Amino acid sequence: MENVCNLGVNGNNSLLSYITHILHPAFMLDKDNKTCPELCYILGLESILVKVRLNRRGGADELGSEQPVAGFGDWNYCAAKDKVMTPSVRLQEMIRVIRSARTQGEERGIIQRECADIRAQFRQGDNGERSHSLAKLLYVHMLGYPAHFGQMECVRLIASPRYSEKRIGYLGAMMLLDEKQDASLLITNSIKNDLSHSSQYVQSLALCTLACMGSAEMCRDLAPEIERLLRASNSYIKKKATLCAVHIIRKVPELAELFTPTARSLLSEKNHGVLHGAVVLITELCERNPDTLNQFRKAVPELVQIMKGLVTSSYSPEHNVAGISDPFLQVRILRLLRILGHNNETASDAMNDLLAQVATNTDSSKTAGSAVLYETVLTIMDINSESGLRVLAVNILGRFLLNNDRNIRYISMTSLQKIVQTDHNAVQRHRGTIVDCLKDQDTSVKRRALELSLALVSAVNIRSMMKELLIFLSTCPPELRSQTASGIFNAAERYSPSKRWHIDTILHVLTTAGGDVRDETVPNLIQLITTASELHCYTVHKLYRALVKDISQQSLVQVACWCIGEYGDLLLKGECEEIEPVQVTEDDVLDALETVLQSHMSSPATRGFALTSTMKLSTRITDNVDRIRSIVSIYGSCIDLELQQRAVEYNALFKKYDHMRAAVLERMPVMDKNSPGHTNGDTSGEIKEPDPSKPKPVEAGLLAEPASQVCDLLDLLGGTDTPIQPNPAPASTATTTSSADLLDLLGGLEPTPVLQTVTVTVYEKNGLSLKIQCDKQTETEVTVTLISSNSTQTDITNFNLQAAVPKSVQLQMKAPSGNVIPAHGLGQVTQTVLLNNPNKVSLKMRIRVSYSNQGAVHQDTVQIDSFPSPASQPSISPL
Repeated sequence: MENVCNLGVNGNNSLLSYITHILHPAFMLDKDNKTCPELCYILGLESILVKVRLNRRGGADELGSEQPVAGFGDWNYCAAKDKVMTPSVRLQEMIRVIRSARTQGEERGIIQRECADIRAQFRQGDNGERSHSLAKLLYVHMLGYPAHFGQMECVRLIASPRYSEKRIGYLGAMMLLDEKQDASLLITNSIKNDLSHSSQYVQSLALCTLACMGSAEMCRDLAPEIERLLRASNSYIKKKATLCAVHIIRKVPELAELFTPTARSLLSEKNHGVLHGAVVLITELCERNPDTLNQFRKAVPELVQIMKGLVTSSYSPEHNVAGISDPFLQVRILRLLRILGHNNETASDAMNDLLAQVATNTDSSKTAGSAVLYETVLTIMDINSESGLRVLAVNILGRFLLNNDRNIRYISMTSLQKIVQTDHNAVQRHRGTIVDCLKDQDTSVKRRALELSLALVSAVNIRSMMKELLIFLSTCPPELRSQTASGIFNAAERYSPSKRWHIDTILHVLTTAGGDVRDETVPNLIQLITTASELHCYTVHKLYRALVKDISQQSLVQVACWCIGEYGDLLLKGECEEIEPVQVTEDDVLDALETVLQSHMSSPATRGFALTSTMKLSTRITDNVDRIRSIVSIYGSCIDLELQQRAVEYNALFKKYDHMRAAVLERMPVMDKNSPGHTNGDTSGEIKEPDPSKPKPVEAGLLAEPASQVCDLLDLLGGTDTPIQPNPAPASTATTTSSADLLDLLGGLEPTPVLQTVTVTVYEKNGLSLKIQCDKQTETEVTVTLISSNSTQTDITNFNLQAAVPKSVQLQMKAPSGNVIPAHGLGQVTQTVLLNNPNKVSLKMRIRVSYSNQGAVHQDTVQIDSFPSPASQPSISPL
């Protein structure tokens, strides 16, 4: 409100034009097309009325003129300095007093007194001041205070024969009434009568009110009247009737057939207002009925001619906006052409030449021209356009990337993100500009640039693009690090030129943002290292240096500890061709691991990796075995249960099963990428369902060779979920005895069969499938994993999950494995959700799914009332 007032009165025509854009002209002017003082007061434009001088002999219709104001009876208006206090001046004074209130309590007191006075005026009946009192009440309503007691007064004023009262009554109805209130039904008959009124301004009031708050019942009753006004000769009424018809179709879709014949004839109008309303009406009709869409496809040549006339027309002050002829109408026509040309060759061919002309002749230096070009690009991409035209559209979006306006750059990248899958080479030409947008100060622009940059990564540009992304990772905001790291991992796994480059890239990410990577990163990197046998020496040296330099990045520390435990002998030899060798002693390695064990920054999982690594070094070094034994024994009384259990088991190996220690702690075999616990979420690995035709493993089948079973049961990595394979051969007595001894090490644990993880499908629509599996469940905590897959022909992009739970339940969502789900079911996106239920209430979770596929944005909500049971896994009780 203050912004409107600050415009001042310099250039009255511009100010009145601004008001006209806020409220409909029918409410700003009286029946003789004069300025309305009440509305100026409501908007807070006292400065206009201060310059309006009236006396008992006449009045002023415009600023400074001396003509009587029609429609206000015998009321006399004066400037604020005059002594006589008329009703309108009281409204002006009320606005000034309210604005001068210093506290909210003082303002409430003023409002209460004024509302009491307004109620008294309403009770006095027809005293000529009802419209002024209602105008004051509308201002009170605009401030956010209750004004419901004025609803019936609106009904009375609408039925009044005086235009000034009718105008305020209709305005009050739009502000105070809605279709849910019974009072709105009382004005139906008045609107019907006013639609047949001889004055176009009264008809306009009724049309605007019906289009604003008409209910379904009112629309059904008054639809024939609107259809009649669509055929009227008055363009002023016709353009409002078209917009009213749009509201009726939205409220009562079955009435669309009533307006279809008339809508086509409106395209022949010359008035731009009527044309704009006609295009909006036809768009609404085509979106709701496929048969109507086919019928209006015959009007494509006519729409093309209208659009050509706008593009090639000479300068017209009435419609020109920043050098563009009526950009609002152009945008509406382009949107309609996009609907008509979608999946239709004939209609698309008819508009190809026009779209090329608009794309080449429209000036993009102004915002109006950019809006027209943007709609042109969307239309080109959505119809069956020629390849050259699509390249032209991508080039236009590329020019938008160079615009100083961040909003234009943002919508440009959003559009490029939608078409990068279908026109990859055309978008690649603008890769440099897109990468430069990563340096933008706006976080939203950075996020869009990141998504688009990741989509542009290919086997050809993997090295250059990854260099830019790694630079961005070191400087990006914290909220983008997880997404950046995930995207780099996916791109490196898909397009890595060599295993060494792949390992170096992941280690760089772990060094820069190790705390923001997803949980699967550690096992995936370990699996990659095990398969690259020729790089074991290089990797362990590099990880050791990173460990000594910084132990704050937990994911990096875990991988480093694992590699030192597995390949510590290669580290101690100091012979490495790929990297400058560094002489490392046994004490140096143990000091580094002990630092990790004692650091307050180390998580329990990291300490578990370090303790296991220390234990494995007992078979790879010779001089410090006693030191390792003492380190392990210290943690036999650790407060952390997992760490204590490991330490106790390792102590038992030293004391009771020292002869088996070398076999137990030998190097781990190469891990299978598709084994449980090592899927990357969006790779081609699939989770296989159990085959009911195959017999389940039994307890007797768990007996195997002693060394292999020891390695499996101790789970030295602490993260391997590979189930124990049954031995088909009969077990001998010696094997049984050895197994029994080993089980005695674990406190007499009886082996149990491994059960498959249970997944339940909770959402399946548009080719997207969302499954949920319960990983862990206690009395108060539940850990579930959401698994998303895509069976469509194109990738699903901008995939996002949002979850809501009851207030008594605490929710924590881990970072997803990605936001792009590959097509044809070739990959998955996983996301872990942690639920803490201290009050043990019934668990329910509502998930909102949003994604983009084939240029369309989808959003759905699904509620989960029950969770699947967690998978049964072998557990080891503490000694």
